Amino acid sequence: MDPKLRAEEITKLLEKYNYEYYVLDNPSVSDAEYDRLMQELIKIESEHPELKSPLSPTQRVGGAVQEEFKKITHKRMMLSLANAFNDTDLRDFDKKIRDVLGVGKVKYMAEMKIDGLGISLLYRKNLIYASTRGDGTIGEDVTSNVITIKSIPTHIDTDQELEIRGEVFMPKKSLAKLNQMREITGEPLFANARNAAAGSIRQLDSAVAASRGLDGFWYYFVNAKDFGIRYHSEALNYADKLGFKTNKERRLCDGIEEVIKYIEEYTEKRPELPYDIDGIVIKVDDMETYDKLGYTSKTPRWAIAYKFPPEEVITRLTDIIYTVGRTGKITPNAVLEPVRVAGSLVQRATLHNEDFVKDKDLMIGDYVVIRKAGDVIPEVVRVVKERRTDDVKEYHMIDRCPVCGEPLTRLDAMHYCLNPHCEAKKIEQIIHFSSRDAMDIEGMGEKVVEQFFNQGFIKNIVEIYDLSQYRDEIIALDGWKDKSIDNLLEAIEKSKENSLEKVLFGLGIKEVGAKTAKVLSRKYLDIDALSKASEEELLEIQDVGPILSKSLVNWFKDERNMELISGLKDRGVNFKYLGNTSLAAGNYFSGKTVVLTGTLASYGRKEATSLLEDLGAKVTGSVSKATDVVIAGEAAGSKLDKANQLGITVLSEDEFLALVK
Repeated sequence: MDPKLRAEEITKLLEKYNYEYYVLDNPSVSDAEYDRLMQELIKIESEHPELKSPLSPTQRVGGAVQEEFKKITHKRMMLSLANAFNDTDLRDFDKKIRDVLGVGKVKYMAEMKIDGLGISLLYRKNLIYASTRGDGTIGEDVTSNVITIKSIPTHIDTDQELEIRGEVFMPKKSLAKLNQMREITGEPLFANARNAAAGSIRQLDSAVAASRGLDGFWYYFVNAKDFGIRYHSEALNYADKLGFKTNKERRLCDGIEEVIKYIEEYTEKRPELPYDIDGIVIKVDDMETYDKLGYTSKTPRWAIAYKFPPEEVITRLTDIIYTVGRTGKITPNAVLEPVRVAGSLVQRATLHNEDFVKDKDLMIGDYVVIRKAGDVIPEVVRVVKERRTDDVKEYHMIDRCPVCGEPLTRLDAMHYCLNPHCEAKKIEQIIHFSSRDAMDIEGMGEKVVEQFFNQGFIKNIVEIYDLSQYRDEIIALDGWKDKSIDNLLEAIEKSKENSLEKVLFGLGIKEVGAKTAKVLSRKYLDIDALSKASEEELLEIQDVGPILSKSLVNWFKDERNMELISGLKDRGVNFKYLGNTSLAAGNYFSGKTVVLTGTLASYGRKEATSLLEDLGAKVTGSVSKATDVVIAGEAAGSKLDKANQLGITVLSEDEFLALVK
């Protein structure tokens, strides 16, 4: 038989068997027969390499290693969902829907909210790409990893372009197996299935993703209308016929009261499901109404996500320890008897400050209620006082830094170590200086900084720029290779070219955030001029108050800080503002408070904000009486409504561009 025809025949059979096994859970052939066909296909492809396709069933074991993920611009934005936390929120959502549509009752599709990683698949008969959500507009191409998930079809029986979105997740049994193996090999365990799934999909080596036992559910047929489909429920049924794995726990509900009953039912069933869910998604079934119901800049108004109440568990507070932040802020932290909360093991929780501990009446040895705020951050809710024993220890805030031993100073509710040479602060300062909003040194994350600090390669931010002298020692460390250290050194060298506002924010001066750093940089243009500014002069700048001005002047008075700047200058770090200072003069936006809403075709949100700031505008996130102008892009939402109510000037994107030009 012709090898090409035989390869196509085997591919179709293997795709069919994958669907039966991984989607229907009803295989029609034995594992031995499946393996025999796979080996035959591998042999054909090895003898005829031109027949091997990236979408071949043989490629589903992974093995492709990428240097980085390519970027993909979504054909249609991947929006997030607004949240509901109780029955009142759901009924309010329903009322708004009914009021807009002018009907007495609405049919809703209620579905599991899978706790995984959102992915979009694009097909033109064959799978073209799989992309992460990213920022909603631009995602990452993770096709080589996604095709290792055997429940996902690589070919579909339609010639029309089709986009479908869903969630890649790790089943509970896959997580248990993976953590068991990692425990044996001494690797850190994954805290929960979502982290494990996200980490697996973002592996550069697809063989790693293939080994993780991932799966996927597909819940939104983006261009279903192109196929003549009107209802979301029909779209999901059609997706089933095409071979996509959809979640069969979904239910079409006649009105919001049926939705609430469904939620009550699955709140009870949640622990029994073979995968993690963190809520229920509710969508209007009639897709013809979607445009009428509309969108905000981030969410559709025809869907909402009900979030389960945070799971609360009781454990024992065994100790309170302290961490030191980059500004010297001292934070008390609860040491807890390990307990599993919302899918992950919790052993620590922040206690914020001395007042928080006293207000909660916490004592060491107490039993406390723990939950995860937003199902993410562990927090101590309250003491279980009825379980308090006589051997608990009363809490007393420390008065000296736990690292350097210097006396602490209380400012407002917080305690600070004001010793600029405290070792703990130095690590945090280096991490902050290297972060994205500061010098944006890719590869200098928290773990790398701690590793280099402990090895003695870096003791302060100046020594980041001397790191090349330790190249050979770094390569000798586990996990480092020629390419990884060369990429890091290249990123360090590139950071020298940043504009003044980046390095100013990176210096970690108390009260100087990223936005303030840009305002100051645009005003003074270089670090030398800023260092000579008086408190009175600084107070004349919009948004600069007495606390900030005093902090800034005192920072520049410290000779050690001036030596720090000198050291960075000696290593070639730029301290001049590189933005366009001529734009603001006489510009329409100069001195105005501006709010952006909706999606602009010409600029991303960060680009538009930066441009407006260069034009002398103050860009804020909410509309108020102090707002001068609202720029409304596509799918502008509640901010536009509020602007119209307050009589604020609203500009379309075209009007905005005309004024910019």
